[in-house]
Amino acid sequence: MIDARKLLAGVGGPCVDRDTMKRIPSIKTVMTAFPYSTKPEESVKQALELMAEHNIHHLPVTEDSGLVGMISSRDIRLILDNAASDSDAGQPKVRDVMTEETYTVDLSERLDSVLHRMAEHHLESVVVTRKGKLVGIFTQMDACSAFAEFLREQVRRSGGGSAA
Repeated sequence: MIDARKLLAGVGGPCVDRDTMKRIPSIKTVMTAFPYSTKPEESVKQALELMAEHNIHHLPVTEDSGLVGMISSRDIRLILDNAASDSDAGQPKVRDVMTEETYTVDLSERLDSVLHRMAEHHLESVVVTRKGKLVGIFTQMDACSAFAEFLREQVRRSGGGSAA
């Protein structure tokens, strides 16, 4: 039977050096830093235009430099579909559509715990803060990009080529 302590020390099994062991990265290594954001008083149309201009689907909503919610293109599509059928509806504001309860993590949060929570709760995005201030966003697209890069790196390290 292999003693895990000896294995980690490099004794009695495959050589595993503590210095070469990888640590699980924090969310800051894969997030989108300095994300675009919007204000609660902006129109939903303006938020949608900002998303389209920058090819993004989620916007943190900030007020007085603090995070107050999140709005997504999905949220906007749902409200616009309903507004189109209601001729008395005015131009909706971000505050009318945004989600106030957002999954927010600190910059140092481990990536595996963020990914697990996103999967467990079917979350599309995570707001990243430092000392309560918005510093980044991590979305399903960021997760896919990071995973693709991880797979490429595994193949490079193994000396393999691209998949057939």
